[in-house]
This record gives sequence, C-alpha cells and structure tokens, in this order.
Amino acid sequence: MAEVIGVIGAGTMGGGIAQVCARAGYEVVMRDVADEFLQRGLAAIDRSLQRDVDKERLTTEEKRAIIERIRPTSELHDLRDARFVIEAVNEDAGLKAQIFRALDETTAPDAILASNTSSISITKLGAATRRPDKVIGMHFMNPPAVMQLVEIVRGLVTSDETLQVVDALAKKMGKTTIQAKDYAGFIVNRILLPMINEAIYALYEGVGGVEDIDQGMKLGTNQPMGPLALADLIGLDTCLAVLERLHHGLGDDKYRPCPLLRNYVAAGYLGRKVRKGFYDYRQA
Repeated sequence: MAEVIGVIGAGTMGGGIAQVCARAGYEVVMRDVADEFLQRGLAAIDRSLQRDVDKERLTTEEKRAIIERIRPTSELHDLRDARFVIEAVNEDAGLKAQIFRALDETTAPDAILASNTSSISITKLGAATRRPDKVIGMHFMNPPAVMQLVEIVRGLVTSDETLQVVDALAKKMGKTTIQAKDYAGFIVNRILLPMINEAIYALYEGVGGVEDIDQGMKLGTNQPMGPLALADLIGLDTCLAVLERLHHGLGDDKYRPCPLLRNYVAAGYLGRKVRKGFYDYRQA
C-alpha cells in the first residue's frame, strides 16, 4: 500500500481528498498550478479539521499532525515518488487526459493513477498512458471528508490487482466502496443527475418555485438536501457537463440538459462556488 499519495488539485474535491488521505496516516503531496490555489485549499482543510476539534472529534495535536502530512506544491515532478496519485481537477476530459499523460512520464511505472471523475471514461484516460492496467476511477462524493462513499470504476483494461489495491486503500480511509462499470455517469450520477435535471425542468416549466421543489423532495422523500440546493453544491457547470456526457454517451433524450440549466451556466450562476445559483448565497 502506498505510503506517499499524490493529489492533483487543491479545490473542493482535491483538498478534501488530501485531507482524507492525511487523516488516514498517509503522507500527501498536493499539487495545483498556483500557490494561490494551494493556500486556499490548505485554509479550507484547516477550517474543516477545526470543526472536528471544536466538536472534540480531534485534538489540536492530531489536527496539526494531519496538516503537517500535507505538502503543497506547484511542481508536477514533486509527485515522482508517489506510488498512488488521485487526480481531482475540473470535469474536463481533455485536461484530465493531459494530466494522465504527464503523470505517466513523471511517476514510477508501477504507480497507480486514479481519477476522481464523476462521468469521464476511465478506459479513455487509461489509453492516454502506457499503463492502462493501473488506471482506475476513484470517485469521492462531495464533501470528501464527510461523505462515506467511494465509487470505484474499473476501465476495460484495469487489472484485478489495481482494483484490489484501490478498494483496500479506500477502506483504510474509512470509506465504504461500491464498484461500477465504465459507462457514462457510472452508478451514482447516472441516477442522481436525471433527478436534478427533472427538478430544474419543474422549475423551468413553473411547476413549483425553488424552495417548494426542494422542500417537497426533502420532506416528501426524506432527502437531507433538495435537488436544486444539491445542484448548487455540486456546481451547475459540473451538472451540465455530466448531463451532456450522459446524453452523448447513452444517446437517450431523457438525459437532455434543461435549457434553464444551460442559461444559468451561460450567465455564470454556477452555485455555491460563485455564491449564486438557484439560491443566492451572497448575503449568507
């Protein structure tokens, strides 16, 4: 099992994954393209861990030790000693393939390369490397430090050994795993995103208002968060990208993104990360 884990990306998902890895006792090299993003990611990790300290789930010393296990860097070659790397950048197939090609050149030939993608083909990402048998999907839920599930996605060429190592790694991080085949959206988003999309259609067609739709789903189906609030949390641009991939990959119009979703993304209303989506967070 890897002693040093590389994480590509210091955003909500990358920083959260780095925190989970460090809390499980691993040394983590967290890479992003600019120091500004790295510092923002470290600050978010500090706030997250401090909440656990405040709730007496961690001591101050344990929090300090976790943070000290995370080494930020903007240099890709600093991941050269990592035996396991988790990529967690934007849901952009071209960008992810570019990163996997670079990791293939940088890391040891036997290092496992995982993607946190929520919908992009693991087989295609593996094909960008000379080690497709060691490429796998490791889809953490948002936020990674809180959510229990890791969806493991096996590409067409992913080996049994790689699958076993990743499953064991996720469980050492305290996660519950499920296994999905490499089809658009995998399991979680293939079911979740059509529900979110239908909620947006209900808003678009005037069936109900934002709060009515969310309250209906929360109280009527016992969900902790309404679908529109969840879309804001995920990011409306990410929701759109996943729906487009589902629509294109599966060829069924039931996955066609709602025009209202397209308009929100075009307007820059991307959800919580910009403080404006279906809800307005600017006064929060």
